Amino acid sequence: MSRAPAPPGLSAIGPAKEDSGARRADGIALPMRASPDRTAFAVAMVCFSLGFAGRGLVESFVVFLLPLSGSFGWDRADVVSIYSFCVLASGMAGPFVGRLFDRVGPRAVYTLGLGLLGTGLSLAAFGTALWHFQLSIGLAVGVAAACLGNVPNGTLLGRWFKARLTLATSVVFSAFGIGILVIVPLTQLLIDRVGWRGAYHWLGGIALALLVPLTLLPWRRFAAGSSAMGKSVPAAGEGIAAWTLLLAMRHSAFWGLFAVYFFTSTAMFAIVVQVVAYLVAIGFEPIQAATAWGFSGMLLPIGMIIVGWLDGLIGRRSSVLLSYALSLIGIAMLWLLGHFPNAWLLAAFVVCFGGMLGSRGPLISTIALRVFRGPTAATIFGAINIGAGLGAALGSWAGGLLHDWTGLYDPVIGFAALSVICAVLPFFLVPELRR
Repeated sequence: MSRAPAPPGLSAIGPAKEDSGARRADGIALPMRASPDRTAFAVAMVCFSLGFAGRGLVESFVVFLLPLSGSFGWDRADVVSIYSFCVLASGMAGPFVGRLFDRVGPRAVYTLGLGLLGTGLSLAAFGTALWHFQLSIGLAVGVAAACLGNVPNGTLLGRWFKARLTLATSVVFSAFGIGILVIVPLTQLLIDRVGWRGAYHWLGGIALALLVPLTLLPWRRFAAGSSAMGKSVPAAGEGIAAWTLLLAMRHSAFWGLFAVYFFTSTAMFAIVVQVVAYLVAIGFEPIQAATAWGFSGMLLPIGMIIVGWLDGLIGRRSSVLLSYALSLIGIAMLWLLGHFPNAWLLAAFVVCFGGMLGSRGPLISTIALRVFRGPTAATIFGAINIGAGLGAALGSWAGGLLHDWTGLYDPVIGFAALSVICAVLPFFLVPELRR
């Protein structure tokens, strides 16, 4: 008796015999479906590409900061408020993006994100008032970043990877760094050639053009996940039939992860949004500053993978403490750079701070998806990501405000260092984060 073929679109990471194909009654072989491993790899690459576009274009704002300030005569806090709105909108949209993902799947979420990204960037080219940029870049691009970012990507990866989830997440989340490496210096070159308005025209048009290949992907197969993953169930030992957002919000792990995201983002984005302007202020040429910061994107995926590997080797708390220690060393190098500008200190800052910039993200998402796994995982993970959005908004806005008040960068650097210390505390205080 012949074996019945597997249901269409339900590929798996499992035995090869599930995808060995079938034959018609006349003996002619039917086309083989893609193997589960190849489909999982394709899913990871699609997530990486969308994350690259979303986060990379958001972070390109660092090279628009000085041109916008010079064109309109705005204070630093005013210009930085555009970026603050962007990261705040991205974080606040997290649970809604997660809910949309849980209800209608990845195709709608990613299409909405890319459409908003292209529209927001294109409209920014016509901006003449601060609120124009706060809506086009702040709101539209911010929500787009959420639709193309960690919440949908982490959830979709969780349907295809199990033992290798942390590694897969590290690779995909590294798109943030690769985006900095590639898009930031290219955007600076674009601004030098066609001006900041022309650069926004080009970036928006490219994003909108990518909608065509996006819609042609086999999203039904991607959304189905691997049959080898089995049915999602609540975390072991919780005694809960099914997680809901309200139940998750009563759990210490939810608020521990929320706090980690909040304080980490506060620290990182207090520095990130002004780092190119800071380097220019202490004597580096704009293209040198953009390229140096862009180079951190090459190190970010390496840092993510190393920290993920150390998680299994020396334990989560030890690997997390090491990553935060390196971030603090990088912040110290940045402070010294302001007083003793030279290439060696700049390299030390880029290696330590830039290399650890997103290293905690894969661990946090893995913890969240394992503790709160189930049909509402994306919604819960999206709510946790509100912490990242609030922290990034506070850090970037407070950093700009501190600079305007004092005319110095030292208070900004001190604020970032204090926030790093606060981000470490949940890994000592919350039981689920100590394991």
